[in-house]
Amino acid sequence: MGKTYIRVDDRLIHGQTIVAWCPTLSIKEIIAIDDENAKNPILKSIMTMGVPSTYKTHIVTTEEAKEILSKETNCNRLVIVKFPSQLSAIEEEIADAEFVILGNIAKRDDTIHKVSGATGIFYLSDNDVSIIDDVVLKGTEVCFQQLPSTTKTSWASFKKSI
Repeated sequence: MGKTYIRVDDRLIHGQTIVAWCPTLSIKEIIAIDDENAKNPILKSIMTMGVPSTYKTHIVTTEEAKEILSKETNCNRLVIVKFPSQLSAIEEEIADAEFVILGNIAKRDDTIHKVSGATGIFYLSDNDVSIIDDVVLKGTEVCFQQLPSTTKTSWASFKKSI
C-alpha cells in the first residue's frame, strides 16, 4: 500500500514540488486541492504544464479530493493544500498520512505568527495553529521544511517559541 504525504504550500504545484519533493518521497500521484483552481481550466493547465507525465496529477476541489483519497493505492501520494485550514476538511481522508510538511505559507490578514529561519518564512493564524495542533494530537508528525535538503523545524520547536 502506498503512503500519503501532505504539504501545505500556497503555490500548490511548482518547480520545487517536481524536482525535489516528488523524487525524495517517491511520489507517483500528486493531488492539489484548491476549489478555485480546480474550477478554472486555464489555471489547471498552467499548474500542470511543468509536471512530467510520469506523475498522475489531479487539481481538484475538496469534495473531489475526498473521493480520490478514499480509494486505496499502491503508489505514494503527495497531497498539497494552500493553507492549514484546508486540512480540517480532509482530516478523515488524511488520517494515515506519513507527515505534514509546512512549506511556503504567505502572510494573510489573520496571520500573527511568523516563523523564519533556514527553512524559509511561514505565516500562521491562531486558527492555523489550532488546526495543526489537532493534527499533531492525532499522531501525525508536522514540520516546517522548504526543501528536503534544508533544515527541518519541528512543530514542537515552533510551539515553544510562541
